[in-house]
Amino acid sequence: MDIYNLVSFFGIFILAGVAWLCSSNRKVINWRVVLWGIGLQLFFAIFIFWVPVGVKFFLFVNKIVLIVLDSATAGTKFLFGRLALPPGATNEAGETSLGFFLAFQALPTIMFFAALIGALYYLRIMPLLVRGFAYVFTRLMRISGAESLCTSSNIFVGIESALVVRPHLREMTKSELTTILAAGMGTIASTVLAFYVLYLHDVLPTIAGHLVSASFLSAPAALMMSKLIMPETEKPKTLGIHVKPYYEREDNLIMAIINGANSGLRYLGGIVALLVAFLGIVALLNIIFGWLGGYVNDLFGLNLEWSFEAFLGYIFYPFTLVLGIPPSDVFEVAKIIGERTIVTEVVSYQHLSQLISEGTLLHARSGIIASYALCGFAHIASLAIFVGGVGGLVPERLKDLSQLGFKALLAATLACLMTGAVAGAFFTQASILLGQ
Repeated sequence: MDIYNLVSFFGIFILAGVAWLCSSNRKVINWRVVLWGIGLQLFFAIFIFWVPVGVKFFLFVNKIVLIVLDSATAGTKFLFGRLALPPGATNEAGETSLGFFLAFQALPTIMFFAALIGALYYLRIMPLLVRGFAYVFTRLMRISGAESLCTSSNIFVGIESALVVRPHLREMTKSELTTILAAGMGTIASTVLAFYVLYLHDVLPTIAGHLVSASFLSAPAALMMSKLIMPETEKPKTLGIHVKPYYEREDNLIMAIINGANSGLRYLGGIVALLVAFLGIVALLNIIFGWLGGYVNDLFGLNLEWSFEAFLGYIFYPFTLVLGIPPSDVFEVAKIIGERTIVTEVVSYQHLSQLISEGTLLHARSGIIASYALCGFAHIASLAIFVGGVGGLVPERLKDLSQLGFKALLAATLACLMTGAVAGAFFTQASILLGQ
């Protein structure tokens, strides 16, 4: 333990305080949600980082994810040959990799994991896990069963999570709808988890276990932040009631795998479209910021960095500082956390990998904390996806969803940051979870 662990620990409460300051009604906060939200995160982090059994479990999960990920690449290697080989790898024919290609090595794994999740739903394994987490949230936090169920589902899937509470969406309160959106944007789907592992595995060998841990930590964080920012002022229909997940079971296992893969293909197309559009926009903004910044530097004799990423870095600098990241690394991490709000976590994880491999980050804890803080769909594109997706299920609530969208995005962003702070509070340089 050192001073940075203490900074991270106090950062948890500072971030909660920011959410409280942004609350729509500070007088009706459900403090039970806040206390259990923080408590569940601390309990899980202690188990993973400090308890010997938890550490072994973490390493086991990391190994399993890597084995599954290796299986996921079998199809891409068959289709794309050497293009699918990660940098430095060699296939059975003795051919070496041609380098890193996002489209051929990382993105196709989304289809595999979507098919796997579809199979797990058909086999009733996934609904059982979701109901288990929902029971814990409903029982401990005294929130509605519907929002607990949807939040639990978000640990494993993305926008599809709203389907499990589809019959309840029409009568949900505004606070519940905010939670649905915040939980969706504050967590990541298992279908893309392997995608990020491919980015970071070479520089952080235990990243698979860390991202799984982040997925579990983010759920109670998103619940807590959403209830701080949009506290419940009405009485939910399913308050304290354990709700069963609603989903249409496929006719057989083969159909579940086929439809899951097709769903993954559509999701893959959405990611490609977003990357092309937003990276182009950011490139244009960088030109504008660079031109204006150069003029300001010349006028006032300054030597400041001017880019859109740097601008976002300045905004997120204080939030990144309270995560317990050493000052020498704060600005670089702040930039990638800030850019996530525009260009998605896909690009931010790629930039994080570059910072670590190039030695730009001087401290190992900076990379670990950043990997947790980036673990969520907390960006503008996701806001449109979740508002539009949930609104498509209940068109009559689209107006409410659009009004609550930015509050939910703020809650999701703070939840991701809190996940990073919790990891920073318990992670030490001597930890075997560093994997280096």
